[in-house]
Amino acid sequence: MDVHNKATRSKNMRAIGTRDTAIEKRLALLLEPPGFTFTVQDASLPGRPDFVIADYRCVIFTHGCFWHHHDCYLFKVPATRTQFWLEKIGKNVERDKRDVIRLREQGWRVLIVWECALRGREKLSDSALSERLEEWICGGGDAAQIDTQGIHPLCVIS
Repeated sequence: MDVHNKATRSKNMRAIGTRDTAIEKRLALLLEPPGFTFTVQDASLPGRPDFVIADYRCVIFTHGCFWHHHDCYLFKVPATRTQFWLEKIGKNVERDKRDVIRLREQGWRVLIVWECALRGREKLSDSALSERLEEWICGGGDAAQIDTQGIHPLCVIS
């Protein structure tokens, strides 16, 4: 049973931001010191990447672990309206895969930075996260993800 009535829950859900989130702000602060020039929320690209670093032909998404179903301690299956939420989150996951495939077809390199790497009890330190970002941006690689365990290849099957 939800602790809020339908109107209150709806108001709360509408208040969840889609840009300038805390995790996006933290990542932007980490991209500036090495001198990476980036644009944000480029609507002309599939998925509207959170960061586009055109000089390196790469895009970066900051994914919330709940909304994009990351297998970590921050993802919990909702106890109420479970089927609704699983379907909604499942559609997000499918859209994410489709966007990564389209970006790769257009020649973009794709990095996903998971929320758990940026906040929470197991987050990476600023120095560890900066190292991983710089390593991937400058070093190449087609698609990768960063979570609490570090950086890993991103496997997307069409």
